Amino acid sequence: MKPSQSVKRALRTATTVGAVAVLALGGLSACADDSSSDSTTSAGATSALPSNAATGSPIKVGFITPEGGPITVPMVREGGEAATQYLNNNGGGIGGHKIDLVVCKEQEDPASATSCANQMVEQKVSVVVAPFGSQGAVMLPIVAGAGIPYVAQAPVSQVEMMTPGSFMLSGGILAVFAGQAATAAKEGVKKVAVVISDAGDAASSVKAIGVPTFKQAGVEMDVITIPASAADPTPQITAGLADNPGAVTVLGETSQCISTIKALQTAAPTVKKYLIASCLDKQVIDSVGADAVTGAKAFTTVKLDSDDPSSELYRSVMATYAAGTDPAGLAYLGYQVMMSLGEVGKSLTGPVTPQAFMTALSSAKNVPLPAAPGLTFSCDGTAVPQLKSLCSKSILVSDVNADTKLENTVAVNN
Repeated sequence: MKPSQSVKRALRTATTVGAVAVLALGGLSACADDSSSDSTTSAGATSALPSNAATGSPIKVGFITPEGGPITVPMVREGGEAATQYLNNNGGGIGGHKIDLVVCKEQEDPASATSCANQMVEQKVSVVVAPFGSQGAVMLPIVAGAGIPYVAQAPVSQVEMMTPGSFMLSGGILAVFAGQAATAAKEGVKKVAVVISDAGDAASSVKAIGVPTFKQAGVEMDVITIPASAADPTPQITAGLADNPGAVTVLGETSQCISTIKALQTAAPTVKKYLIASCLDKQVIDSVGADAVTGAKAFTTVKLDSDDPSSELYRSVMATYAAGTDPAGLAYLGYQVMMSLGEVGKSLTGPVTPQAFMTALSSAKNVPLPAAPGLTFSCDGTAVPQLKSLCSKSILVSDVNADTKLENTVAVNN
């Protein structure tokens, strides 16, 4: 089945909506400190790592990450490197093979992204991972054109959603909307208002994606646009709430979350809040106060403070191999992608060529997503049939308690 016209229109605005998709999956740092090698951290217990060193011949895995430019996230690389050390020293590598991680730092511009993609081809890597960033539309054609599979955490462009050889472990903004629609239907909410900046044509693209998604669940969706220059969006929020939506969600970074949540506290203090991770960041909590988010629903693809073995392993790996990196930040993005390769790689036999990895990824079915208890990914084209590069449309939905902790977490749309 070909993508519908509404989906095609939505995908055209990659930069703004894609950035929101990444924000939607960001780490939660409201109640966490730096990791240590102790048996417990502020996020939960840690444990000793197993002894299962990789003994097979090394395979090259490309790792592209934004560093050194306007957006620099070294913690993503640090999480990926920690996972690599774990796989090499404790987790049996990838199909028994030791990983030779080939890191390239791009500056979130086409020139550096092109250079990194070309480097991966020249280095003859078996697979490329790009856990975070907005340059997938630049890098993917080069990588896939060389027959090398390309794996990311969330899509930020039409190219990543639809190109053969592309594997997106989560559904990004599509998963967020599907999870919010299912939650609204379960709670009896008839209408959800989405607050977003008026930059570019983001609002029309969000409508193109969101309206049919919510409609399928029997829920109406409205969009409230806020001028990018507005210091106080209360007038726009007040006007947008005239139709009495049952819940409000904010798509934006921390500063927009702060201003919108403050405006909601004035205009509609009792309205339900459906919040992505950027709106539960420590900076947001410190600014708006815990009361402003208590009782909200959180939509994430990670659960770092869970007592589930998958989350405990994440904390233990970070404590062992990246003790100076905050485990509650974006480090989990690099970790999740590398550990997912380890899981998929268990089916590999013989030489680990790009084609072998392509086959293994294309056959992946119901693979647990690391540090996200309850979530799985299937890259066989069944998760979102219209967009076969998406390996999942599921998301974790939690209640935000009075201590801004996430509780009563359930997986939705698995």
